[in-house]
Amino acid sequence: MRRERIVDVLVVGAGPAGLATAAGLAAAGVGEVEVVDRERQAGGIPRHCLHGGFGRLGMTGPQYAERCVAAAVGTGAVLRTGVSVTAWAAPLTVDTTSPRGLERITARAVVLATGARERPRAARLVPGTRPAGVYTTGELQQAADLHRQRIGTRAVVVGAEPVSFTALDTLRRAGVAVAALVTEHPRHQARPARALDARLRHGVPVLTDATVVELVGRGRLSGVGLRHRDGRTAHVACDTVVFTGDFVPDHELARRAGLLLDPGTRGPAVDGAFRTDGRGVFAVGNVLHAAEPARAVAREGTLAAEAVRRYLSDGDWPSASVRLRVAAPLAWIAPNRLTPDDPPGAFTLRTTEFAARPALVITQDGRTLHRTRSRRPAVPNRPFRVAGDWTGRVDARGGAVRIALG
Repeated sequence: MRRERIVDVLVVGAGPAGLATAAGLAAAGVGEVEVVDRERQAGGIPRHCLHGGFGRLGMTGPQYAERCVAAAVGTGAVLRTGVSVTAWAAPLTVDTTSPRGLERITARAVVLATGARERPRAARLVPGTRPAGVYTTGELQQAADLHRQRIGTRAVVVGAEPVSFTALDTLRRAGVAVAALVTEHPRHQARPARALDARLRHGVPVLTDATVVELVGRGRLSGVGLRHRDGRTAHVACDTVVFTGDFVPDHELARRAGLLLDPGTRGPAVDGAFRTDGRGVFAVGNVLHAAEPARAVAREGTLAAEAVRRYLSDGDWPSASVRLRVAAPLAWIAPNRLTPDDPPGAFTLRTTEFAARPALVITQDGRTLHRTRSRRPAVPNRPFRVAGDWTGRVDARGGAVRIALG
């Protein structure tokens, strides 16, 4: 028998973004704030990241996750784990299943904070056999750090972005030698000191302009096939391969709700107040822009809490918006909708190519709204930002705003 309940705000996802949103709302006294998560333990990805660097104090991932949970629960939010949202019964009503049984929960506002995930080998369409020893970074961290499983003896890491070097550290702690990091880009996308440390102190090369095109091995992985941009091929012997990065938003609930998805981020399209095109439904964190650090999405959660509080107070919701579109080599921009009442203070962009201090040109219907040059280089798999001081020049009745490199 299904139980039915009513809450003021339902937050789906108990990672840093969802927990920060819940903490802000509960502290503001908006009523009953409930957070549900399908995992048995709250805290999101940081739970299985044993390395430091989380938060202002440089905590380990588990320490940071515990702090996020304590902040939400301490302000009065209700946290329920092991709860899966299976369907939408109405625009602000969801069906859930858990060990306690079936429930239908109706809220005045719903916040989607479902995060992102790395694309595994199958989604990347890498051919070959299906041996043991194939991981994503998240799977590797859970196996090595949480469950203390034996990983292998020699690994190849696919990717050379910041999370790839985190996978390298996890492998080293597990006693696995790393043969190489492999990236399709002409150089790595991490901080220079990070790559230099890997190469000089640990002897791990970064193979650039190369792609893993085959997995080899029966029962257990025995090697990977590489193809370089110039057509050369190579075989690297290994018994472990870790596919890193290439994050995609966990947008299934947004899709089932019929919410507008941005073609670039592949997450829900939102404005500067984290509002989707579904009245009363907000989205925050890496479901919007896969993937930003935990501290960044927690800050977003705090901002989203204020936006939800205002909505619960005055009930205002935009009836129209202007879409934002990017031109290659830009991959996406977030937020990606403009509404007159709440323009974003800044935008996050991602590029597929390296660019030294890129110039951005922002136009609408052939009219130039803004030109600016970034102070920092644009690097694939890492964000760069542009201020939103040009949004006041957007025609609310005009066409989409286009952002391109000048």
